[in-house]
Amino acid sequence: MSLESDLYAPVKALLEGQGYSVKGEVRGCDVVGVRVGEAPVIVELKKAFGLGLVLQGVNRLTLSDTVYLAVGTWPKNMRDVKKLCRRLGLGLMVVAASRVDVVLDPLPYVPRKNKRKVGRLLGEHARRVGDPNRGGSSTKVPVMTAYRQAALRCAALLAENGPMKAAAVRTACDAPNAGAILRDDVYGWFERVERGIYTVTPEGRRGLARFGWSGAEET
Repeated sequence: MSLESDLYAPVKALLEGQGYSVKGEVRGCDVVGVRVGEAPVIVELKKAFGLGLVLQGVNRLTLSDTVYLAVGTWPKNMRDVKKLCRRLGLGLMVVAASRVDVVLDPLPYVPRKNKRKVGRLLGEHARRVGDPNRGGSSTKVPVMTAYRQAALRCAALLAENGPMKAAAVRTACDAPNAGAILRDDVYGWFERVERGIYTVTPEGRRGLARFGWSGAEET
């Protein structure tokens, strides 16, 4: 579809086939379909999906709960587009070669909370010491997670005291997962010198310096 107006005839035909009386450009709405005893169906037309179209659709929700966005090309990120429309309570149509595909009907959206993810979110918040990250900071700056803080505590302890047993590290630096941190060595900071005994690597010392860690808690 080369023009937005080219989308009108196929959408009109679809709605008329469902018993609606359809008219275009009614008080700023691209398409309005009316059926006796029902709220109007409003359709906003655009050649491609974009923020402007979404804002139009949201504005039309003040007039009717049955609002569709109709586009002339299939969005590349259809999964995200459908998710957005579903959250906003908007329907979605794709008009191509005079054919209208109704991808999504407008329905009230009640999001289901992911209890597992909520638990992880609250757990990370509770375990993190202080507030070491600035919200909205560049992704080039490593995020100081609770896991990284615990690894730094382990590294600082080993840098100060030399090789230690994992159990002793766990107790001394208040890191319940110290054994897994030392064993998994996600950052390359630790080295096992013998069974159950670990030391800090040169990379670990560089990590301590990089994060300005002197063994005290980040605040």
